[in-house]
Amino acid sequence: MAGSNLNPVFAYTVVYVKDVAKSVDFYAKVFGYNVRRLDQSHRWGELESGQTTIAFTPAHQHETDDLTGEVINVDPKSSSRRPPVEVCFAYSDVDAAYKRAVENGAVPVSEPEQKEWGQKVGYVRDEDGIVVRMGSFVKSS
Repeated sequence: MAGSNLNPVFAYTVVYVKDVAKSVDFYAKVFGYNVRRLDQSHRWGELESGQTTIAFTPAHQHETDDLTGEVINVDPKSSSRRPPVEVCFAYSDVDAAYKRAVENGAVPVSEPEQKEWGQKVGYVRDEDGIVVRMGSFVKSS
C-alpha cells in the first residue's frame, strides 16, 4: 500500500534559497509552474509540480540550522562551484522550454543537446546558483 512505512510516497523537495518569494516567482515564471502556496511571512513557498511538490525556504533559519546544521551557500555567479543539489524538469519540447527559461531570467549553462542515453538535455542556473536540468522524457525500455 502506498504511503505505508514499507512504501513511502515522495512528498516534496525543499530548496534553500536567499529569498523565498523571489524564488517562487522565478520558478513560476521561468519554468511555468503554478504557485500552490506562499505564506505571509515569505518563509515557505510551494509550487504545483505534478505528483510531488517543490518547496522553498530561507537558507538560514533557526528552526533547521539549530537541528540539522547551517546551509552552505555558493556564489551564484561561480562557474566552478555549485550547490550540492540539481533540480530536474522533464519537457516534451526541451528547446522551447530552454528558450523560455533563458528569456525569463535563467542563466544559460548549456544549450539542449541529444545525449547518448537518448535524452535531450540543457542546463540553466537559477538566481541562487542552483543548476536546473531541463530534459526530454526518457522512454523506459
